[in-house]
Parts: sequence; structure tokens; C-alpha cells
Amino acid sequence: MRDVAIVAFAQSAHRRRTDELSEVDLLMPVLHEVLGATGLKANEIGFTCSGSADYLAGRAFSFTMALDGVGAHPPISESHVEMDGAWALYEAWVKIQTGEADTALVYSYGKSSPGRVRDVLTRQLDPYYLAPLWPDSVALAALQAQALIDAGDTDEGALADIGARNRTAAVDNPYAQLTGDVPAGDHLVHPLRTGDCPPIGDGAAAVVLAAGDTARALCERPAWIRGIDHRIEAHSLGVRDLTDSPSARLAAEHAGAFERPVDTAELHAPFTSQEVVLRKALGLGDEVRVNPSGGALAANPIMAAGLIRLGEAAARIHRGESDRALAHATSGPCLQQNLVAVLEGESAHV
Repeated sequence: MRDVAIVAFAQSAHRRRTDELSEVDLLMPVLHEVLGATGLKANEIGFTCSGSADYLAGRAFSFTMALDGVGAHPPISESHVEMDGAWALYEAWVKIQTGEADTALVYSYGKSSPGRVRDVLTRQLDPYYLAPLWPDSVALAALQAQALIDAGDTDEGALADIGARNRTAAVDNPYAQLTGDVPAGDHLVHPLRTGDCPPIGDGAAAVVLAAGDTARALCERPAWIRGIDHRIEAHSLGVRDLTDSPSARLAAEHAGAFERPVDTAELHAPFTSQEVVLRKALGLGDEVRVNPSGGALAANPIMAAGLIRLGEAAARIHRGESDRALAHATSGPCLQQNLVAVLEGESAHV
């Protein structure tokens, strides 16, 4: 296995609407910033991989337009996943492991503002039994929250505390969309209140990966990817225990998360109830600082929020604020798909 690290991370300021910006306009400053942090030029990157969703853009192969922000001439080695950018990072990590590249640029973006996200995300559901009923993402998250409450794992007050803690932490995050004292609000779908749900917004993120000595040359304190894995739950919600996440636990196990304690965790939990599930599945106690960036409750650009969790965890290692961090990304209803990575600073490298 090759040693691979995140050596740079950049993200946009996440906003409720960016009507004046195309996806390329949203992405280009982020790409310039992340490449500028390493001193690399686009034509010096060995592999480029992106994550996005045509459903958000409302047109097929929309990711090809975003390549205008990268510059695809002279020809580049490029790929795309119709997923959150965290899965694009996984593909890039695999590419570097094969020895076909020493560096990789990974980026993702999402503009949720043009459409009604709660309706758009129903297209992720089983097309025969669930999708025709149009249960939206908030309603499904509310089913999970109610299951947790019925099981005695949480209550509405505890969920409100999770929302408050995340958005208080986000006060120090200049890119966050929703920060500070945000009221719990009225019930959106019982038992979830507006404060239990993520903001809708537009945003983009990018990271640069590098192997071995190349990483050390590009970054003073690389965030080494000690392990990374992703797993999926059964597609049918009716056969799952919504109070647990076996796929997140299995991904963490294979990523080596349980070998030694972590000091930081960036969890992609768009709903407060999902943080309850993930803390239990990943064995995170009060000694672990969870979502110091504010997490997805502070900014949730769809298709980029998972990559941002990896980037935020890496940035803390770059700054010397963390030695061993866990980063998590999810996709699909009720934590259906989960990716876990363990990142370490150079001092922890063995």
C-alpha cells in the first residue's frame, strides 16, 4: 500500500442561493485556491476526479461543463462519480494506489437552490415500492428520529442540543451558511423541527491528494489517509434497523478506526438524529470533538458536504489541531451509504 495524504483543501462560502453563478463560476475559485496552496498547475496533476449529480443540475452529463473550470486541454486523465465527492476521493485514492498517478485533484459541487431538494432526492428511492409514494428526505429522516426516540436513544430536547452545538461550533467557520443561536423552530415533520434539519444551499469543495515524498514536498504536515472504506445498507428501508448503522461500523472497522482512539470526528450527519446513530455505530465518546466545523447542520451543499468532512478533518491536521481524525460521508436516505476514512498527522506516521 502506498502512503497517500490530503495535502490541500479549499471550499466555497456556502450560500442559500447563487443564481448569478453557474457551476463553473462556483467551482473555479475553489480550484484555483486548492492548486495555489500546493503550487501545482492543472497540467501537473496526475488524475482528476469529480463528484456531482445530474438531478440537481436538471440536465444529463452536466459534469462535463464543470471541466471548463479545470481545463481539459491538453488532455487530462479524468473521471466522474455520480455521488458525493467523498466517493470521488476514494476513486482517486485507488488510482494512486495502482501507481498510475502520484497526485490527484478531487472536487465536487452542488447547487440545491434551483429546485425542491426534498422532491429531487426521492429519485434515490426504490422505483417500485417507495418512490411512487414520494416520501421526501425530511419525512424519511423523521421516521429514523422517531425510531430512535421510541428506542430510548434520544429525545427532542437532546436533538435540539445537537443542533445548537453544531451551529455554535460553526461560528468560527467562515464558510458556514448557518451559525450561532439558531432556534429549534416548529415541527417540519414530527418529531424533527427546522433546527434539526440542514440548510439548503449551494457550494463546492476540492482537495489535492499526493503520495509519499511528493506529499511531504507539497505540504508541511500532510494528513495521511491511514484507512478508507465504504459500505452500503439494504436498499429497502423496511428491512433495516433505522436506529443503527452496521455499514458505517463495518466501514470504520475496515478503515482501522477502532485500532486507536481518534481526537476529532467530522460526521456527515445532515439531521440531528443521524449524529446519534453515527456516534453509537462509530463508538465516539464525549472525549472526541465531533464536528468542530459545524458539520452538515451548518452547511450542506449536496454532493460536496461529504468531501468537506474529509477536507475539514485534514485541515485540522494541517494546522496541528488534530493528530488522528475520523471523517465520515453519507449518501442516500437514512444513512444508506457510508464512507469512513482515518487521517493522521506526520507525527503519528509509522
